[in-house]
Amino acid sequence: MQNNKEVKTVGIGFVDAMTLLFIALKLTGHITWSWIWVLSPIWISISFLAILAIVIILIGRWADRL
Repeated sequence: MQNNKEVKTVGIGFVDAMTLLFIALKLTGHITWSWIWVLSPIWISISFLAILAIVIILIGRWADRL
């Protein structure tokens, strides 16, 4: 038997890279932003996904009524 397993690896994503960059800049003193803005790539992406999920749920409920 031949084992044809394919392993795919995914690198760091855009949000992760931006978060790490902002944290490094904050810790080295290159930016003086508050931590809420340093961590903004995380909470902005979570907020976007939450809004998207709400829209999908609302469209699903609307489609059930038709």
